[in-house]
Amino acid sequence: MRIALNIVGILLLLSGGIWFLQGINVLPGSFMTGQTKWAVYGGIAAAAGIALLIWANRRPT
Repeated sequence: MRIALNIVGILLLLSGGIWFLQGINVLPGSFMTGQTKWAVYGGIAAAAGIALLIWANRRPT
């Protein structure tokens, strides 16, 4: 289960980063380029990916 959560977290982080960069017009070539809402969605997805990675890799006390 831990491996699956890590994979999902990494995918969320990567896709959120791409969406964010396209939303702020750094990565051109998509319908998302230059649209602020995709930067917001990307930031939320990246934050969710980071939270999932932290939660999946917590050491039990």
